[in-house]
Amino acid sequence: SGFNSIGHMDTMLRRRHHIGHCKEGEEFIQNVFHVLFLLFSGREKPNFSICWLQYEISKVVQCLQAKNKKKLKAQGKKSKKLAKNLLKAPDNRNHLSLWKLYAYLEWLLGNIDDARKVFDTALCTAGTGGLKSPQLCSLGLLYAQLEVELLESLEGAVTSRAVHILTKLVESGPYVPYSGQVLSVNVLKARKTYEHALQDYLSKMPVSDQDRVSGANQLINLVGCYALFQYLTVGIDAAVLIYAQTSEKLEAPGPQKCENTGENSGIQNFPTALEAVTLLHTNLLRFHMKMSVYPLNPLREALTEALKRYPSNQSLWRSYIHIQRKSHSASKARRFFDGVTRSTDSLEPWLFAIQAEQMRKKLIENVQRADVGEIHSTIPETGLTNRIVALFEHAVQSENGTHCPLLWRMYLNFLV
Repeated sequence: SGFNSIGHMDTMLRRRHHIGHCKEGEEFIQNVFHVLFLLFSGREKPNFSICWLQYEISKVVQCLQAKNKKKLKAQGKKSKKLAKNLLKAPDNRNHLSLWKLYAYLEWLLGNIDDARKVFDTALCTAGTGGLKSPQLCSLGLLYAQLEVELLESLEGAVTSRAVHILTKLVESGPYVPYSGQVLSVNVLKARKTYEHALQDYLSKMPVSDQDRVSGANQLINLVGCYALFQYLTVGIDAAVLIYAQTSEKLEAPGPQKCENTGENSGIQNFPTALEAVTLLHTNLLRFHMKMSVYPLNPLREALTEALKRYPSNQSLWRSYIHIQRKSHSASKARRFFDGVTRSTDSLEPWLFAIQAEQMRKKLIENVQRADVGEIHSTIPETGLTNRIVALFEHAVQSENGTHCPLLWRMYLNFLV
């Protein structure tokens, strides 16, 4: 008993409670992790530990979303204990990706100072690999991103902790924790170093498959760091320019179209890198719109272009739905969803199209029920209900939709 709610049911509301991980299912998963942990050694052990810690972090995020403080405290205690035990294992001790996740866990739990200590310790002990080490780059990027999210405005961002982290990352000396100031000469040097590093990277793309995977990761982290650095020291346009140049370069190697896919063959070489760079780009635009006044169009254009190319990317769809909620006209979004669902076998466009309509329906019902007594019972919102049912019907008739338990559950849930 208890296994039916593992997996993808955790987002569906049941009465007022979110369906979380049930007790028996959770015990089973923990037993699997404990047994497997003893079987791995060498390079596999840190990779396995990363999966385990990511799973723990997902539970913390779930508690944060449900705003359950009591549960968050208990979960946080368990997750921290596990993270410390994982880091004690000899194979894991010097693995930067694990330190990164541990620091992120502390940050999520609201222990900002403790998280900073973990980040600083990891950067100090990591040596002087700088931009050549993908793990170090990734650690620095996450640290800087989290610090940027704490900024109240972009004034004075040039001397912020985030800029300090990003400048120290490119210096060949050992890392020095933030002391409250950033020298402008260091900023200028760092900008030059980033620029040259990115040009070098894009000019000599790795050829072998093994190199390509690590090369793609390194490129993503490098572009992320450089763009964030430019955003904080120059402005949003400078950051967007880096994303545009990188995307152009990643698409460029094959101007001739592949016959069967219609995509540029350059994308075939670095699909993950291009997708990740697009995601960094749209996330930065979304963040900037929170921080200051900025038009919506650049973000909308970037998202629609990206979603035509990556119709199964959930993060991009979430961003798209988020910005469409602010628009009073649904027709543009509906046309876009319709176009994407026709051109792809992915199920994500259907699921997000349904979610967008359900959110719209909820919004209209809330407005109709606001302080007017029983008026809502005389104006039923049938138009949207019919549209949602039609979307479900089309979705479950598609090849992938027929075999998707989540879709059928959502349909049943809606009809009830």
